Amino acid sequence: MKDSFVYQMPPARVVFGHGTIATLAAEAERLGLQRLLVLSTPEQAELADHVRELLGDRAAATFNSATIHTPVEVTQCALEVVKSERIDGIVAAGGGSTTGLGKAIALRTDLPQIVLPTTYAGSEMTPILGETQHRRKTTQRSPKIQPEVVIYDVDLTLTLPPMMSALSAFNALAHAVEALYAPDGNPIVALMAEEGVRAIVGALPQVLKEPGDPGPRASLLYGAWLCACCLGVTTMGLHHKLCHTLGGLFDLPHAQTHAIVLPYALVYNAPMVPETMNRLSRAIGSHDVPEALLQLEHDCGIPLALRDIGMPHDGIEQAVEQALANPYDNPRPVEASPLNALLEHAWAGTGF
Repeated sequence: MKDSFVYQMPPARVVFGHGTIATLAAEAERLGLQRLLVLSTPEQAELADHVRELLGDRAAATFNSATIHTPVEVTQCALEVVKSERIDGIVAAGGGSTTGLGKAIALRTDLPQIVLPTTYAGSEMTPILGETQHRRKTTQRSPKIQPEVVIYDVDLTLTLPPMMSALSAFNALAHAVEALYAPDGNPIVALMAEEGVRAIVGALPQVLKEPGDPGPRASLLYGAWLCACCLGVTTMGLHHKLCHTLGGLFDLPHAQTHAIVLPYALVYNAPMVPETMNRLSRAIGSHDVPEALLQLEHDCGIPLALRDIGMPHDGIEQAVEQALANPYDNPRPVEASPLNALLEHAWAGTGF
């Protein structure tokens, strides 16, 4: 345990439970919002319509074009709607792509945000925004990015397909893993991270067997919320740096990239973080944490190789070069040769 630390949780109101979407209008009223823009992806337009119904006259417009990796050009289109419709607040209904768009708008306008997550990705609990422009994904923090209200409704996750549930859950696990060895970690974050991992690993197999069972879904969402809290207050390391690099360069799917890279990044850092490995071992119930994660991915049917999700082999050198371009905190120094080896293994999916 660290003998000295700083702990500051970003201000956010969380409403958690079953059927909590019904509180949406009341939360908008509490914030004094009268002209809300409802965001979604094209695939979740039906949910956006339902949100508009719940908001009634407070819903001024809908923008259903949220896109993976939050391209700046999509944000610019949404901002035109914000201006033309005199929007005074944002409701983001969906996963990380929709939440990211809401945060990108808020960064530029400081408009209040209400988020209705439908996955376990966790972006809703952070003041962090990743945006893509010219095939490069950049990340920044700002108090403007932090959503004001997050409504976790377990019922909204019941129809999330098992595969997407597993991928999203591994995205959440990555937040907790890196928070455990973050340079600005603290005992409170460590408790949340370990409990988050325990809840996710315990619930995920049950969710895969009975996707419509609200009990395991609630546990999975609870664990994802804890992991997201960790992401919001600590500095991420090698794993997130690599995933952002790969996603920006090759337009790889966000959740799949996180799931594939996680065990390999953990092996890279493991020799330098024995306390992290002890906590993860306790939470997962295995002495070989990376191998246990790989086995869980296999059991979930998650792709195990970067080549399987569209990364070209000749892109490894380019990814290493870009990852090394900007120094960042990581327990083990990030060097070209071992980083290249990490990506070779992750590209082939051959294990350690």
